[in-house]
Amino acid sequence: MKPIALKFGGYQEPASIHNRAAGRFGELLTRKFGDRISFELIGNVLKIGRSSGELAAMVENGEIDFCYLSTVRFAKWVPELKLLELPFVVKDREAISAAFTGSFGDLIRRRMRESTPYRLLGLWDNGFRHFTNKVRLIRKPADCQGLRIRCQTSDLHAEVFRAFGFEPIPVDVKQFIEEIASSRFDAQENPLTNTYNFGVHNYHRYITLSGHLFGAAAFICKEKRYQSWPQDVRAAVDSLASEATAYQHQLAAAEDAEILAKLDPSENEVISLTDAERAAFAEASQCVLDKHRKELDPKLFAYLEA
Repeated sequence: MKPIALKFGGYQEPASIHNRAAGRFGELLTRKFGDRISFELIGNVLKIGRSSGELAAMVENGEIDFCYLSTVRFAKWVPELKLLELPFVVKDREAISAAFTGSFGDLIRRRMRESTPYRLLGLWDNGFRHFTNKVRLIRKPADCQGLRIRCQTSDLHAEVFRAFGFEPIPVDVKQFIEEIASSRFDAQENPLTNTYNFGVHNYHRYITLSGHLFGAAAFICKEKRYQSWPQDVRAAVDSLASEATAYQHQLAAAEDAEILAKLDPSENEVISLTDAERAAFAEASQCVLDKHRKELDPKLFAYLEA
C-alpha cells in the first residue's frame, strides 16, 4: 500500500524552536505508523523562493499538509486573534501558554473551522517581541522618532509602532531578510528567537527588551485533507500535535535566556527597560489599545489572566 505522504512547511532555520517542534511531530508520527506514512519537513520555504505569507495557501492547495504561521495572518477571519496584536496585554508567559492549550485555544480552533478552510492543531509560542535597531539605544518612545521599522503585515501592529514614534514598513519576513543589510530599515521587532536565528543581531547592535507584544503561531492543516485520512491517522495527528505543541512551549520558555547568553556584548548592546520605561511605551500606545479593545468581547481578556 502506498504510504500517506505528509509534508510540513515552515520559514525558519533548523535550530529554531518551531522547526524543532515540527521535526518532533514528524518523528512521533513516523514512530507510530512506520511505513504507512512518509513525512517531509520543508523547514524554510524562503530558500525555495517562497514567502512565509504563502504557507497557508500552500496548505490550502495541497502543496504541503501542515505549516506554522503567525496568527496575524488569520485575524481577518478570526477577529478574536486580534487580542494577540494589542500592546502590553500579555504579561505572563505561563498564563498565555495555559490559554493556548485551554479554553482560548478551543475557541480559536472552533472559529478557524467556521471561518477558514483550516484545522488548528495548536497555538505555538512566538514569544515576547522586542525592538532591535542599528542607529541608537532605545529606552523611551522619543528614541523611536523617525526610525523606519520593519513589522509584520498587520495594520494594527503598524498603528502601535506609529504610536511609539516609528515609521512602520509592513513586509513579509522573506523581503526583510533579503534587505536587512540595506538602508531601507533602521529597526525591526521580533521575538529573540527570530532576531538571532534570522541573523538580525549581525546588523543591529541595539536590542531593547520591550516586550511590547506577544506572538503566536498557528499550527494548521487543511480540514478537507484532514478528513481524508483514516480515522486512526486523524486521531494520531490530533494527539501528537498536542504533544509537539507542549514541546514547542517548553523550548520557547527556555530560549530567551539561551539567546541572550549567545550574544557577544562587544557586538550587541542589550537594553533591559525599567518598569517606568516600559510604562512610558504602554502609555504611548494606550490610544491604540483603547480603540481596538472596544471591538473585542471583554471576556477574551480573562484568558490572559494568570
